Amino acid sequence: AAVGAALPPPPPSTPVRGRPVASSRGAAEPSRVEDVVANSKSIGILGGLDAKKAVPAAAAGLAVSLAMVPEAVAFSFVAGVSPLVGLWTTVALGFVAAATGGRAGICSSASGACAVVVAALCRSHGPQYLSACALMAGALQFGAGAAGLGKFIRLVPHPVMLGFVNGLAVVMARAQVGSFRDAATGALLRVTDPVGAATYGIAGLTMLLIRYVFPKIKNKALKKVPPTLGAVALASMVAKALQLPVRTLADVAGAETFRGGLSVLPKLGWPTAGIPPAHLLSVVLPYAVTMAAVGCIESLLTMQLVDGIVDDGTRGSTRRECIGQGLGNMASALTGGIGGCALLGQSLINVESGGGASRISGMSMAVFLGLGIVCFAPLLGQVPVAALVGVMLLVCQSTFSWSSLRIMGKIPRLDAAVIMLVSVVTVVEDLAVAVLVGTVASALGFAWKQSTSITASSSDDAGSKTYAMNGPLFFGSATKFAEIFAPKTDPPEVTVDFAGTRILDHSGLEAVNTLADRYGAAGKTLRLRGLSSDCAGLLSRLHEGGLPPYEVIESDPSKDPVYEVAEDSKYYKDVPVPKPVS
Repeated sequence: AAVGAALPPPPPSTPVRGRPVASSRGAAEPSRVEDVVANSKSIGILGGLDAKKAVPAAAAGLAVSLAMVPEAVAFSFVAGVSPLVGLWTTVALGFVAAATGGRAGICSSASGACAVVVAALCRSHGPQYLSACALMAGALQFGAGAAGLGKFIRLVPHPVMLGFVNGLAVVMARAQVGSFRDAATGALLRVTDPVGAATYGIAGLTMLLIRYVFPKIKNKALKKVPPTLGAVALASMVAKALQLPVRTLADVAGAETFRGGLSVLPKLGWPTAGIPPAHLLSVVLPYAVTMAAVGCIESLLTMQLVDGIVDDGTRGSTRRECIGQGLGNMASALTGGIGGCALLGQSLINVESGGGASRISGMSMAVFLGLGIVCFAPLLGQVPVAALVGVMLLVCQSTFSWSSLRIMGKIPRLDAAVIMLVSVVTVVEDLAVAVLVGTVASALGFAWKQSTSITASSSDDAGSKTYAMNGPLFFGSATKFAEIFAPKTDPPEVTVDFAGTRILDHSGLEAVNTLADRYGAAGKTLRLRGLSSDCAGLLSRLHEGGLPPYEVIESDPSKDPVYEVAEDSKYYKDVPVPKPVS
C-alpha cells in the first residue's frame, strides 16, 4: 500500500484500552492487553477510593476512636504503664494493621488479652521490656503469616466460636461494671445518689439514642452521622449543659494525658537497646510467644465474625491478617507501645457504624485518635465515661449469641458442653486457653463419636464368609474393628469389603495387617476388597518383602474408591497418588 493510504478501521474484536470486547461468537472475551492506567485504581492499600464509602467510613472511624479511649486507658492500667502509652499503641497498631491486615472493618488496639499476658513482665522488668516483647511478638506474627499458619484457624469448631463470643461478651460487660463503682469505696453507685443517678442516666441515654432515636432519623444529613458518634456527642453536651457529676475521660486517665500539644508525641526508639541478649531469650521470648499466639487467635476469630456480619461476598485473608498484626505490633513497639490485637467490640461498632466496607475506617480511627490526643485533647477529655460505657454495653448485648441459649436443648450434648466450657474458660482464664481447650475437647469428642460408628454386616457362603464394613477406620476405631472378627471360628476363606469405609491413617493400616496376621496364624486366608490403590500400596510396604500369602488384595480399578491415607512416613514416598480411572 502507498505511504499516504489510510489504514483500515480495526475489526470489532480489536481490544481498546484493556476492556473486554465481543468475539465473533457474540460472547465477551477478556482482553490480553493490560492498561496500567485503567487498572491502577485497584492497586494499593485503599483500592478504588469511592467518596460515597470514604465519608461514612471516616465518620465510623471517628466514632470508634472515642470508644477506643476508655479501653486503651483501662488496658494501660492493666499492663502497668501510662495511659498515653496505651493510646499511642492504639494509634500506631490501629493504623498499620488496618492498612495491611486481612480485611476492611477490623479495628486493632491495645487489648486486655495481651495486656494480661505481659503485665507480670512489666512489673518485674519495666516498660522497656514490654516494648521489646511487643516487637518480638510482632516478628513472630509476621513469620506465622508469611508461613501461612493462620489457615489453621479453620480448625476451630463452631461451638468454640459461640463460646468465645459469649465469654467475650461477659468479659466486656464485667469490665464496664467498674465505671458504676464508687472510686473511693469500690461499692456500686446507688441510683438515689446524685453521682449514681447521673452515671446511670447518661449511660441509659446513650443506649436509648443509639438503639431507638438515631436509627429513626429521616434527615439525610443526620443519617450520615454514625449513631454511636451522635449519641456520645449528644450525651456529652447534655452532661455539660446540666453540669452533671459524671466522671470524664480526663478524670479517669488524668489531666496530664489530655493536656495536648506536641509534648505528648511518642519518641521513636529501638526497644531492645540496652537489654542483654540473654534476657531477650530467657525472659522476653516466652512472653512474646504467648502474646503472639493470643493476638493472632483473637484477631483471626474477630476477622471470621466480621466476615459473617458484613457478608459482602469477600472473605478476609488469614495470611494478611497475621502479617498486618505483626507489622502493627512492631510499629507500636518502635513508639514505646505495649502491643495488642484486633478488638471484637470496637470492630462491631465500626461495622455497625458503616465502616465495614473500607479500610479507611480503621485508618481514620487511628488518625482521629492521634489528632484528638495532640489537638483536641481537652475537648476529648470532657467526654463522660458513662456515655462510652453505654456504647460498650450495647456492643456486649449484640456480641452475645443469644441463639445459643435457645438451641441448647436441640444440639448434641457435646456441642452444648463445649459452648459452656469455652465461655467459662474465656471469663476465668483468657481467650487463647479457652480456644485451645474447646478445640481439643471438640476434637476428642468427634474422635470418640467416629470410633463407635464402625460396623459390619456378614454373609456366609459355602466355605467362605464376607464382611461388609461401614464407617471410618482410624486410630480411634481400630480396637472396635478388631473385635468384629472371629478368626478361630470363621471359615478358611474370609473376605472383607471396604467399599463402605475409609482407612484414614497409619493405625487403620496396621489394624488391617494385624487382622490378616491373626487369620494367617489360624491357617486361613483373608481377602481384602474395595481398597484404594493408595491403601493397597501402603499395606504392601508395611510388610517386609511384600504381602504374606494369607493376605490377598483384590483390586478392581473400575470400582475401587479413590482416596488417600493420612500417612507421611518412609513407606509413603514411593506410593503413587490414587487417581480415578478415566
